[in-house]
Amino acid sequence: MADSAAVAGLLWDQWIPRSVRQRVADVLPGGLGDARRLVVWIAGVHDIGKATPAFACQVDGLADRMRAAGLAMAYRREMGMDRRMAPHGLAGQLLLQEWLEEAQGWPGRSTGQFAVVVGGHHGAPPDDAQIYDLECHPELLRTPGPSEGLWRRVQYQLLDSCADEFRVRDRLGEWARVKLPQHVQVLLSSVVIVADWIASNRDLFPYFPEAAAHTDDERIAAAWRGLDLPTPWRPEMPQASVNELFAERFELPTGAKPRPVQEAAVRIACGTAAPGLMLIEAPMGEGKTEAALAVAEVFAARSGAGGVFFALPTMATGNAMFSRVRRWLDRLPTGASGPMDHRLSVNLVHSKAALNKDFDGLMRSSRQGIAAIDVEGREEPPRPGAQLRSAPAELVAHAWLRGRKKAMLASFTVGTIDQLLFAGLKSRHLALRHLALAGKVVVIDEAHAYDTYMNSYLDRVLSWLGAYRVPVIVLSATLPAARRRALSEAYAGELAGTYAALEEADGYPVVTAVAPGQPPVVEFPGASGRASAVQIESLDDDLAVLTDRLEAELAGGGCALVVRNTVSRVLDAAKALRERFGEGVVTVAHARFIDLDRAVKDADLLDRFGPSSSARPERHIVVASQVAEQSLDVDFDLLVTDLAPIDLVLQRMGRLHRHRRERRPGLLSTPRCLMTGVAWKASPPEPVRGSEVVYGRHALLRSLAVLRPYLDSANRPVRLPEDISPLVQEAYGDGVVGPREWAGAMDEARREHERKQADKERRADTFRLGPEAKAGRPLTGWVAAGAGDADDTRAGRAQVRDSQESLEVIVVQRHADGRLTTVEWIGDGRGGLPLPEDAVPSARAAKAAAACGLRLPLQLAHPGVIGQVIAELEEFCVPAWQSKESHWLAGELILPVQRDCQTRLAGFVLRYSLADGLEVLNDE
Repeated sequence: MADSAAVAGLLWDQWIPRSVRQRVADVLPGGLGDARRLVVWIAGVHDIGKATPAFACQVDGLADRMRAAGLAMAYRREMGMDRRMAPHGLAGQLLLQEWLEEAQGWPGRSTGQFAVVVGGHHGAPPDDAQIYDLECHPELLRTPGPSEGLWRRVQYQLLDSCADEFRVRDRLGEWARVKLPQHVQVLLSSVVIVADWIASNRDLFPYFPEAAAHTDDERIAAAWRGLDLPTPWRPEMPQASVNELFAERFELPTGAKPRPVQEAAVRIACGTAAPGLMLIEAPMGEGKTEAALAVAEVFAARSGAGGVFFALPTMATGNAMFSRVRRWLDRLPTGASGPMDHRLSVNLVHSKAALNKDFDGLMRSSRQGIAAIDVEGREEPPRPGAQLRSAPAELVAHAWLRGRKKAMLASFTVGTIDQLLFAGLKSRHLALRHLALAGKVVVIDEAHAYDTYMNSYLDRVLSWLGAYRVPVIVLSATLPAARRRALSEAYAGELAGTYAALEEADGYPVVTAVAPGQPPVVEFPGASGRASAVQIESLDDDLAVLTDRLEAELAGGGCALVVRNTVSRVLDAAKALRERFGEGVVTVAHARFIDLDRAVKDADLLDRFGPSSSARPERHIVVASQVAEQSLDVDFDLLVTDLAPIDLVLQRMGRLHRHRRERRPGLLSTPRCLMTGVAWKASPPEPVRGSEVVYGRHALLRSLAVLRPYLDSANRPVRLPEDISPLVQEAYGDGVVGPREWAGAMDEARREHERKQADKERRADTFRLGPEAKAGRPLTGWVAAGAGDADDTRAGRAQVRDSQESLEVIVVQRHADGRLTTVEWIGDGRGGLPLPEDAVPSARAAKAAAACGLRLPLQLAHPGVIGQVIAELEEFCVPAWQSKESHWLAGELILPVQRDCQTRLAGFVLRYSLADGLEVLNDE
């Protein structure tokens, strides 16, 4: 109890960000002083439930000593299953509530909001049924009969001692009148959980007799030094101009200035009454990421946030952003307000983070057990005379801040949007995720990329972030105005329709700032002057037509991007194009490559078509799935795309003439988009089946309707960025679009869309966290009927993304002689490494194999076949790999392929190639 209290005090003083401490302090009469006392006291009493017969009976030797002292109790076997009704957290909650009411004179209704912190310190506050069951079995708390009074005296003496030791006795009277908001109860719970975990770590707090020679103060000081947690970020308000700030943080070229949207975002962030929610809507390539990081620094300085979480749609975008955030962190000043820890804790947070080279470099640089930190310091000093001098802060991936439950607690985290949505998923230890977010500035990128199901989770999470007063920055190039309003209302805790004016704002770019209790701020800063006019033409959905057209368009050279909505369409198109143009002229890009191959392919595409391309081919065609929309900063001379929702079509157009080039082929000097994936002669035109399965008929028809005036019109190109917002708002609005003869089909598609949206909302509510209840109501049942421990797991990711549980396998190679190795073709000496089946593979081989993960397509993961797929994969289970010494491979599904990269699974033939990735064929 003393160790936990001491650790809680150290966490409060040195690790908890100022913004979190202030949120607790704001609701207590004694402010920050009361807040610290409360945290230390609650941590000190959190294990009072162990002073009960239900807990004490577990170890006979210790229980006998207690019995000899007069504390009678049944033996463990005599209690039987009933003992499970009194877990020590719940027992402690009831004991603390009774002591507050009977010994301190508190009203009964005021005790639960404090005591529930004790009840939930193992990850889940108890629900009403659990409380009722234990209240019906008081013998689990105190043995009836002569010793019942002694049990009560011992329990009260412990609580009395804690009240005196932690100096709260004189505060309890005032606290009885406090109504703790539920978000404050969550924060208190999370600090107690962290303190308990640290104080229970034997590496830091050795058991007796090893620690007997040291005082409590010595033990605690040694443990804290051994843990060596980096302190939170403590930025100061930038004093330089916006121009100087951007030049220092982002290495702008000489003479370059921030773009209008960047300048407006920072100016608004500095001038609002309080940091809150900022939405930055601007065209692709306008520097929204840099704007977000600059605003994050301002918001953190103003709010006391101790870090940043950057949320992105995919692992690929997360990996790319991690490198960018690291470069920004390298240029942050470390502060000038006295001594401070110059280390900044950093984590990449997604299921394959350990395979990222940048993050792996941080983790590998030190191996010190529990106190290990991994350091990657910036070597070069700041340039002399810099207006904002940066000291070379160290970036550390701290050993204790790793793992599924703790990774988000690092000060700076980059990860997939799932990591944010999990804050709205009822699951164990949810309080830790809330603590991680409550002390940060949260940045949400590509906000247009999330569907109704994910948005229902996002809106709920935003409501909690608003309660915590967490600054949030939302980025999008194509955000529907209705979503702008909904996001703002969710964050500010306003009723739907309160911010109707935000939906009517029709300028673009637009920066919107919202804070609870404050009127919204809306500004239209104007675009940077970078503009293009894209001609759109219809193209019949026929492979012969496609190849003929590209042959004509690329006659004088040039690079074309062909975007298809399904992988099967990607592969079909690539096959036809290779037959016409040759193998070396066509490249395929989609998500069905093993991870290492995907990384190599992405790097190759950036090298050839990126902003600093060194080997741009004279003529080339890239056939890609949706991966081309988000994760790659690439530039093409011509675009061919399947019909898609309007925001995605505009994202794809953003890859046209994206970078400045001295010369483009004459036929391709003007940006053009050829639209296919449609039977144009039908009325209305009929999207191909695969596109309807992916996006729904309603979104596709409305997209087509708003683009119709531009199709095949030489005099009306799509002007970027001017037309982005009008097109998005019209397509996602409620107004009638399209010609009259389309009305019947569009009405039918709308009704089906609305039915599916309602179903998504209903299903999302199953495990979605409820809204915050009124202040003073305990967190009882906060995560009841939830997803258990399934937050950052395959099942958890499926829950917040409205997808079937995806299956991921590790691809290994089976040779003719029966040997298993890593696949032969991967580079850096990792190919062909032996994977013995009678022993744990070497760490190098196991990690190389783990980097060959491959996500199976939905045709192998739908409910009708997934059971058979898993059963067949589990037949190849290597017992020697199922141990803690084999953490890279233990528990993973392994898919062995022959040397020809082919295998059979659940009635399908799986064929893999470096050129095309995974193909799934019927086994006929």
